[in-house]
Order: sequence, then structure tokens, then C-alpha cells
Amino acid sequence: MKTNARLFWLLAIFYLVDDAGYVIWNLASYNRLEVIGAAAIAMLAILSMFIAYYLGSTSKAQGIVPEDRLDAEVEDGDFEQGHYSPWSWWPFFLGIGCALAFASLAIGWWLFFIAFPIAIISLVRFVYEYYSGANAH
Repeated sequence: MKTNARLFWLLAIFYLVDDAGYVIWNLASYNRLEVIGAAAIAMLAILSMFIAYYLGSTSKAQGIVPEDRLDAEVEDGDFEQGHYSPWSWWPFFLGIGCALAFASLAIGWWLFFIAFPIAIISLVRFVYEYYSGANAH
């Protein structure tokens, strides 16, 4: 995590230098400041700083992880990431509902009224699938 935080700090510095160069280039070439591009690059720097700060503070709280050790083996980082239901069809239907909702931007709003209920029902069923039916706890 410390390495990732350092990389994001370096990326933020790069974006700040890049933003300064962009502003100077616009002023020298066009005698005016192109605000949108300068603001976008500045926001990239700010977002990189946010991520770097988060990773740095998480690294302090969490301690050394296997990815930060030079003598670590692959097996050291092999722990359970969570639980996945391989038999569940609800992620598939949720993906279809979200894809149709996104496609409604290009096709028409009428498709959104079909996709939204599919996505909401699939999301609720996916979250609560272990509380009903044969797999209830």
C-alpha cells in the first residue's frame, strides 16, 4: 500500500506540472487561458492526492501487507476475499437490467421504464438470496 500511495503522490505531482505547462502553453500560443482543460488536469491532480492520502492512511492503520514485503510469497496474500454464489442467476439479470438502462440513453426513454424494474428486482433478489428459498439461513 505504501508503494501505491507513493505512486499516486508522484502522479499528482506530474499532473500539477502538466497543468502548469498546459496553462503556460495556452497563454503563450493563444494569449488566453483555456479554463476547462486547465481545470480538468487540476482535478486529476486533486483526485490523485485524495487516493494517495487514503492509501497512505490505510497503510498506517493496516500495517505491512504481503504486497509491501520483499520476502513475501504468493501464498502469503492468499486469503478469503469474500463469498460468491456460483449458482446464482441474479448478477446476470442485474447486468442485463443495467445494460438496458444504459442503452436507453441511445434508444429512447421508453426502454428505461422496462430496464429500471428489472434492475431493481434483480438487485434486491441478489442481495437477499440467502434469506429466502432453499438457501435461507
